[in-house]
Amino acid sequence: MATNNTYTQLYTHIVFAVKYRASLISDVWAERLRNYIIAIIQNHGHKLIAINNMPDHMHLLIGLNPNQALSDLVRIVKSDSSEWINKEKLTKGRFQWQEGYGGFTHSRSQVDKVVNYILNQQQHHSKKSFSQEFQQILRSLDIEFDERYIFKQPE
Repeated sequence: MATNNTYTQLYTHIVFAVKYRASLISDVWAERLRNYIIAIIQNHGHKLIAINNMPDHMHLLIGLNPNQALSDLVRIVKSDSSEWINKEKLTKGRFQWQEGYGGFTHSRSQVDKVVNYILNQQQHHSKKSFSQEFQQILRSLDIEFDERYIFKQPE
């Protein structure tokens, strides 16, 4: 994206989960949710490259506009989409996303691999849980983490 003679290429893989990793995203309305999130991202000047979800989490690959911090974008995506889910009464109880997210940058040469990974979530999760998947991503990128803080358990 170019702005005032500034040139960037910021491919960012974003992952976030439903609160308590509850499997609340139904196949019946998941496509509507993805389209809603795509609109939020595009309305903020970012480019959506890939999006997919499982019942308990969401994956996005975006071309990040440097005029907005990733943390601000994720906060807006999560708050606006959860508000929409609740207004539409798509779940029996109150829908919430888990606090926090994963945000991982990739080079242009990795984009096709990340897109393929995101679009084939159902296949990946036939072999491993979201928790296992997320920890594997963190380890593969040498990101230190404490398992106690990755996923909030119900109180």
